[in-house]
Amino acid sequence: MNQQNLSAFIWSVADLLRGDYKQSDYGKVILPFTVLRRLDCVLKGTKQAVLTEYEEKKAMGINPEPFLLRKSGYSFYNTSPQDMKMLMGDHDHIRDNLYSYIQEFSPAVRDIFERFEFHTQIERLNKSGLLYQVTEKFAQIDLHPENVDNHQMGLVFEELIRKFAEISNETAGEHFTPREVISLMVNLLFIEDDEVLSKPGVVRTIYDPTAGTGGMLSVAGEYLEEHNSQARLTVFGQELNPESYAICKADMLIKGQDVANIAYGNTLSDDGHPQKHFDYMLSNPPFGVEWKKVEKDVRKEHEQQGYNGRFGPGLPRVSDGSMLFLLHLISKMRPVSEGGSRFGIVLNGSPLFTGGAGSGESEIRRYVLENDLIEAIVALPTDMFYNTGISTYVWIVSNRKPEHRKGKVQLIDSSEFWQKMRKSLGSKRKELSNDQIEEITRLFGSFTEAEKDGKPISRILNNSDFGYHTITVERPLRDENGNIELGKKGKLKGMKQPNVSLRDTENVPLVEEVEAYFKREVLPHFPDAWIDNDKTKVGYEIPFNRYFYMFQPPRPLEEIDAELMAVTERIKGMLEGMRA
Repeated sequence: MNQQNLSAFIWSVADLLRGDYKQSDYGKVILPFTVLRRLDCVLKGTKQAVLTEYEEKKAMGINPEPFLLRKSGYSFYNTSPQDMKMLMGDHDHIRDNLYSYIQEFSPAVRDIFERFEFHTQIERLNKSGLLYQVTEKFAQIDLHPENVDNHQMGLVFEELIRKFAEISNETAGEHFTPREVISLMVNLLFIEDDEVLSKPGVVRTIYDPTAGTGGMLSVAGEYLEEHNSQARLTVFGQELNPESYAICKADMLIKGQDVANIAYGNTLSDDGHPQKHFDYMLSNPPFGVEWKKVEKDVRKEHEQQGYNGRFGPGLPRVSDGSMLFLLHLISKMRPVSEGGSRFGIVLNGSPLFTGGAGSGESEIRRYVLENDLIEAIVALPTDMFYNTGISTYVWIVSNRKPEHRKGKVQLIDSSEFWQKMRKSLGSKRKELSNDQIEEITRLFGSFTEAEKDGKPISRILNNSDFGYHTITVERPLRDENGNIELGKKGKLKGMKQPNVSLRDTENVPLVEEVEAYFKREVLPHFPDAWIDNDKTKVGYEIPFNRYFYMFQPPRPLEEIDAELMAVTERIKGMLEGMRA
């Protein structure tokens, strides 16, 4: 059964729920039952061996858990003699038997169903007389990994969540990222380390602070498995949404990962992995979401811990917390002495340029650029995400840049690298093909300036190219006779007084001398002007589009005049025809 047919089959359960459930509540039933059936199928092949082992160790008075894990072949097990198909043999006791079956799972699995608040739905379905029918529906589908692999199962979960989010008017894109975007990010993350990652027995850690259903972690694992089956990728994550967290945890269980590494809660206010550092990281934090709910905790950490905490460089405006995740990831980098780190993060356009010199956003950009942390920024096409059509950018950040990248930032404009989807999914109308992912990866790997169809698509710039001094230009206050007014008291005595209404600011590129700029650009127009040096600030912005702008010269005047004359003659002819 392919992914679309499987999703349609599971979605057909909604027909049973209609009338007893609001559409917005369908997911509360369908998601946990899908997870339950998946786990049920996964354990099928080793179930009898686990039950035999359980009885033996119980009779011997030995803690059976490590033996059961070994027998099950996974990091979880179930000691109930029943499975979902056997539950169908007792219509009258379906509620009690289902509870009993779930209770016999190992603790990590029971926690998954607690996060789903599955007991609430069991009671509700039972009272509606629907529990047996719904359970039977799921017992009919085969979700064994031999028939539905982990990648396909992940896509099923994502499609279901997207549908439920659309029905509920929730933000689907907060829960997951399109798989081809993840594939691109993983390629960019690993390409410079292919030689290291190909060594037998290599072990690396990867972390996603906004893990969603675990898609990014899964694709990273698939990449490494494909390139080196002997490599080991240990995954860590944190997720705020309880349903997404439950699915992520279930997915990691099946893949043999330690689910204790997947934390629950708000990453910004309650870091689930304090003091930990990672080799690689990936994140797609929510776009343009305010952080007012966690403002107290974040400001406290910023003010009390400074650079010893996560948010030392500065805080962005409360209306958009995405740059807080950028800082959080930077704080999770391994020290260079321990091998360093690289991470990819998806951000909207705002973090590139929002905020003038001295603002929180500018100070964060200043920190990452002056510490030479940005390897590349890749512009993605619009309409790539399920919940928004805005422009998005992948930042590749590292504290272990290769020698040839040091002091440089590569900007890649892949906004025209897309193909139209056969069917739109929410706001997602475009997708990246495998060939386009490979082309973008090659551009990054080659680290050269490049053009396509006469337009630049890769630019290499110095870190300092993004910096500037904001200078305050003052002009004197004059009396009614035009004489310059001087200060009469204190430190200002005898000094020219500035006319506040004539005050202006200028942004001077960091690579240029301020005085030389002032003499060339300001003094010829305002000979009486001066710079208030006490107000000079350093700022950083990344005006991405400016570096890819192609000047289109206007058409010759003769051509425009000829067109206007032709239009005029046409109008005159029409008017004459009306008179006739």
